[in-house]
Amino acid sequence: MSRIAAATRAFIASEAAGGVVLMAASALALVVANSPLASGYAALLHVELGPLSLHGWVNDALMAVFFLLVGLEIKAEVVEGQLSSWSQRTLPVIAAASGMAVPALVYLAIAPGFARGWAIPAATDIAFAMGLMALLGRHAPASLKLLLTTIAVVDDMGAVAIIALAYTAKLNLVALAGTGLVLAAMIACNRMRVTRLWPYLLLAMLLWLCVFASGVHATIAGVAAALAIPRAAGLKLEHGLNPWVAFAIVPLFGFANAGVALPGWQALLAPLPLGVALGLFAGKQLGVFGSIWLAVKTGIAPKPHARWGQVYGMALLAGIGFTMSLFIGGLAFPPGPLTDQVKIGVLAGSVLSALAGYLVLRSTSTATTSTPKPPSESSAPTQPVDVQP
Repeated sequence: MSRIAAATRAFIASEAAGGVVLMAASALALVVANSPLASGYAALLHVELGPLSLHGWVNDALMAVFFLLVGLEIKAEVVEGQLSSWSQRTLPVIAAASGMAVPALVYLAIAPGFARGWAIPAATDIAFAMGLMALLGRHAPASLKLLLTTIAVVDDMGAVAIIALAYTAKLNLVALAGTGLVLAAMIACNRMRVTRLWPYLLLAMLLWLCVFASGVHATIAGVAAALAIPRAAGLKLEHGLNPWVAFAIVPLFGFANAGVALPGWQALLAPLPLGVALGLFAGKQLGVFGSIWLAVKTGIAPKPHARWGQVYGMALLAGIGFTMSLFIGGLAFPPGPLTDQVKIGVLAGSVLSALAGYLVLRSTSTATTSTPKPPSESSAPTQPVDVQP
């Protein structure tokens, strides 16, 4: 087994197991937020630790590490995985693009007065979705696990672009220039065939400081750093980051952001939470499944190796927007009643999508035990230098 194949399998395994941990952490946050401990929970998140609150360190600093891993995974797929050729990327790109556009349109149709949150239902939570796939076991075809993973990677690309372009505050040009210089230094190390990891990590921390000061959201530093790190060093970094992100950072984010006092069901009928919930539940399944069906019927892409009912079940799971949706919601609206409404909508839409997807896959899947073929097994060997400025 190649090192790349091992990294791919480790990624899928950690995402699946980490999704279960994320579910537990988020459920705990909901329990705490609806118990006598609620005031202590809120106070803990607002404890000031230097320039940021505890909540800020989780969302701005730790999530930058999450985005670093996202960037490494995106780069691996583009360079040597399921996005390395047009024939491979056609179906997941079409499905992901439609799966972002349709939920946004559903949201805007229901909540036009809160247009700044249009991107909240556009993202898929790969950890949560893969966690459910793991619970389904042999009832979830290997081909759909791989397709859902690839769609989510493309989805992450779109989410990163949205965060950078749509949710950027007033820019600090001096800090932005510093960002460019640090990034240029990282690319120069790459060009000089520096494969030791520590210079890139030091520069990545400096890059985060510059991006944080620039007005662009600090998590973008993670993706930018990943694109500048050579694949040889990036592969080692992926192996090291996978368990920390899956079992610590993402669950901690879930615990810090999912806690909300649950109101009566009538509150879900307000435009903002209803737009988010239906964007995730209705918009995602319509966008993902509809685009796959059209692509197959028109001959643009071949049909996945699964029944149409199974493909529909996978499309339902794509409506689990949890981590990225909560993250974008925190960027779209200031802390307070609106972010609480976003949380309610995200929870409702994600839970509906999870339950419906699980039931559909259980009822339509045959008991097969096929093993997924890693996207990188058929790829060519990589070179230390693979980034062009």
